[in-house]
Amino acid sequence: MEVTLDRFPVTFANTAPLVLIAGPCVLEDEASAVAIAERLRDAAAALALGFVFKASYDKANRTSLESFRGPGLARGLAMLGKVRARAGVPVLTDVHSPDEARAAGEVVDVVQVPAFLFRQPDLLLAAGATRRPVLLKKGQFVAPADMEHAAAKVRAGGGRPLLCERGTSFGYRDLVVDMRALATMARFAPVVFDATHALQKPGAQGGTTGGDRAFAAPLARAAVAVGIAGLFFEVHPDPARARSDASTSLPLDDIPALLAEVVAIDRAVKRGESA
Repeated sequence: MEVTLDRFPVTFANTAPLVLIAGPCVLEDEASAVAIAERLRDAAAALALGFVFKASYDKANRTSLESFRGPGLARGLAMLGKVRARAGVPVLTDVHSPDEARAAGEVVDVVQVPAFLFRQPDLLLAAGATRRPVLLKKGQFVAPADMEHAAAKVRAGGGRPLLCERGTSFGYRDLVVDMRALATMARFAPVVFDATHALQKPGAQGGTTGGDRAFAAPLARAAVAVGIAGLFFEVHPDPARARSDASTSLPLDDIPALLAEVVAIDRAVKRGESA
């Protein structure tokens, strides 16, 4: 199984070279988004990796009403279009309704369905109808085998699903990653591992989500060793000042070294599969 972008030479497959999906959690301003995309593009190119820039125009599931949500649909899609044109990279954003899916599908290269919404048939059918690849975040509250049905909904709409593991609820305010989930979901579609959302501790900081970015590298290395299609990171030039997911976003300066580590693992694993 493989999913190839329509307008860029990027292919997701569990046996193909790794693809990087990365960017800030939420769009803060156009200039910083373009600058981050260019830095990530260059880091990926240095290792011959496919790359997709990600950022949200609306963080619709914030813990507190006071939290920053982003520039909104119209302005956010315009910003993503500028990133795409100026950095020359494919872009991804998440959608929350069928109307948003239709609008985003006109601009972005990959449509993402958030974890809390992956069971909504109308949304998944509309995302599939964009004819863009659709990244489905696995709900933190379901078994990985349940994602077979979500993938089927996207295909029923005419789309090409990608499945994303981002941890499973473990008691209150914590997530754990079961690496068996990656192998299970690989039976249904190419799999992406979200190494930063998997670190979250929902609501652990009162009105905001906490987490520990120190675990990103070991989890990413372990996931790549399973054999997956892509890695997903949220990054920021100064994570402490990020307006969303400050506790788990990775420093932009750290990405080249981390990519070098995971690419070495990816190549070793996939050489073994092709031998």
